[in-house]
Amino acid sequence: MLDIREVLYENPVIMAIKDGKDLRECLKEEYSDNKVVFVLFGNIETIPTIVKKLKNKDKIVFVHENLIEGLSSSHFSPSFIKNYTDADGIITLKAQNTYEARKIGLSSVFRFFLLDSLSYGSVKDTIKNTSADLIEVLPGIMPQIIEEITGWSQIPLIAGGLIRNKVDAMAALSAGAIGVSSSNTKVWNI
Repeated sequence: MLDIREVLYENPVIMAIKDGKDLRECLKEEYSDNKVVFVLFGNIETIPTIVKKLKNKDKIVFVHENLIEGLSSSHFSPSFIKNYTDADGIITLKAQNTYEARKIGLSSVFRFFLLDSLSYGSVKDTIKNTSADLIEVLPGIMPQIIEEITGWSQIPLIAGGLIRNKVDAMAALSAGAIGVSSSNTKVWNI
């Protein structure tokens, strides 16, 4: 498995692509320094081609299993991604799938949505029950929360969601995130 931390140390901006337009954009030469891509769209027929295009540009590709049409987040999702694509890892909302991914040699990002104090309270217990390589916290514009989580979690954190500019990205990174994911192409160049 790859050490994503080293890659993000060189360039902490992760290109999150949500459609074909984003895919075409992130393949441009101006984004050659951006090595990590989160694929947030596609279906079971198109995802192998999407991943192949990204891998041909030497990208490290994580597929969000919950957002691929026709691919549920069952424990079979990681094996489908492993067997039918060249993806490096998955993004998942299920702790169990981080174990499945690790067993078959895929990296995993465990994604959290922090909506309120109740969801924040469950994060600590959930992180203990995962074998994810990275955790992603959404929205990523909560520096205090990011700092708290990175203070007690051993798993590196990515801030995602609502990262709109350099100020947002730098606040997340200064709070302890090792990377920021964004579908905003303006953020990709910072």
